[in-house]
Amino acid sequence: MYLSPIILAAAIAAPENLVVNGDFEEPAVVAGGYVLFAPGQAFPGWKVVGDPGNVAPISGQYGSHGFRFPARNGKQWIDLTGLSNSATGIEQAIPTVPGTKYEISFYVGNIVDPGKFYGTSSAVEVFAGGKSLGTVKNSEGAGTRKLTWKQFHLSFTAISGTTAIRFINRDPRTDYSNGLDDVVVVPAG
Repeated sequence: MYLSPIILAAAIAAPENLVVNGDFEEPAVVAGGYVLFAPGQAFPGWKVVGDPGNVAPISGQYGSHGFRFPARNGKQWIDLTGLSNSATGIEQAIPTVPGTKYEISFYVGNIVDPGKFYGTSSAVEVFAGGKSLGTVKNSEGAGTRKLTWKQFHLSFTAISGTTAIRFINRDPRTDYSNGLDDVVVVPAG
């Protein structure tokens, strides 16, 4: 049986990302700026959750204290520290099939700041369906003056038709940068 290259490509194409706005391109932020959102507030695909505080979608053209903050993918990313540096984060309910295993991939951005304003590592706790999948940490970027991205992969098995995924800032209150970008959830295969 002959399969045309188009049919073959469609058959082996990567599964579609279940996450809406995983690159944090919405809302559009003015070049070089950011917008703050507090718990209970929402922006496309995401709801802000956790302790009192805020998170901030940020332009990849943002710069501060001699550091640059490029997005990992697209033009924007989200800073889980906002201006509050609290255990605040974001959550999204995605459609899932009970009993199916899913993979979450995402990037955590870190600045290693010898002056300590932006800290030296970035830690994010990830939840699926209310269960912690663990805390990941990026300590890369020493010797650079820009946000350094590191990819992580976690998995979970769905127990219902909808699963909430959540990312919570676990940096100390003295750390003013904890990046998240390029969030993807697909069936594990």
